[in-house]
Amino acid sequence: MRTVLTVVFFFVYAHLGSLGLRTLSNDPCDRAKLPDPRNLRSDQITVLMNGYSESRIPLLRSIAATYAASPPVAEVVILWGNTSTPTRTLTELSHNFATYSTGAAPISLLRQQSDSLNARFLPRPFITTRGVIICDDDVEVDPTSIEFAFRVWSTNPHRPIGLFARSHDLDLSNREWIYTVHPDKYSIVLTKFMVLKTEYLYQYSCGGGAKMMEARRAVDLAQNCEDILMNFVVAEQGNVGPMLVGAEKVRDWGDQRNDEGLGLNEREVGLSSRRGEHRKRRGGCIGNFHKILGRMPLRYSYGKLVNSVAEQGQCMKGGKLVFCDQWK
Repeated sequence: MRTVLTVVFFFVYAHLGSLGLRTLSNDPCDRAKLPDPRNLRSDQITVLMNGYSESRIPLLRSIAATYAASPPVAEVVILWGNTSTPTRTLTELSHNFATYSTGAAPISLLRQQSDSLNARFLPRPFITTRGVIICDDDVEVDPTSIEFAFRVWSTNPHRPIGLFARSHDLDLSNREWIYTVHPDKYSIVLTKFMVLKTEYLYQYSCGGGAKMMEARRAVDLAQNCEDILMNFVVAEQGNVGPMLVGAEKVRDWGDQRNDEGLGLNEREVGLSSRRGEHRKRRGGCIGNFHKILGRMPLRYSYGKLVNSVAEQGQCMKGGKLVFCDQWK
């Protein structure tokens, strides 16, 4: 069972070639130690990437470098949640980031004492941007799509923006909430890639009083559903649903439907890759959060925003049908 979140964290920091170990604030909810939200910059964004599996470190390095090379990204921070990983391994990884990173943005590594899934949403004193990208270490997004998602969020800062959508629904026959996929609507975006306002980190971790504390405890007990709870928080705060954006290229290396590339161990380390009872458990989380919080704030959204409208007609070229705008 994952341990309940503690509030002391160690920061393995790699920035401009320097390497060190430092302690962050022992009270992440102390407003006095957090930047004034009015002074956060809106022209760039901070990436908070979950890291857990040592076997996925090569992939993590590659994905982190892609984010760091994206112009809107101010910093990439790896939130390492595997408390059993040797310090030497993370020190070497941090050193590699400092030595070999060619991106404009620095890449740093934060080792957390707790493996609670709630930890990915803690407010951080080093975040200097109005928005953050919450992402996993096994989802590779092309640079153009990262920039597009940021632009969409910049004009819709109260909404969570994502590339992967799901939905809640009510099973009337069993009188219970379910977690599902609808072809025409959605109410949840996943933390495989999620863009949201930095302030929502504080609301998730520090707001809501006893009810939110109980909801976060439910996440720890389930070892799942922190993304669903964040969607609850954002919907409640903004009174709006999420927004789904299209991407030119997204590779989900952790999806079990992959039949090549990563080995079995790399695919199985992610909690969401364990099929079977996965949807049932997630539906149970929705029902539990509804019961704890006493309301159902999730709102449906419709449609998907795309970066450009490409040619849909097909023409024959070299004996093959291709999109006409590719026919030269």
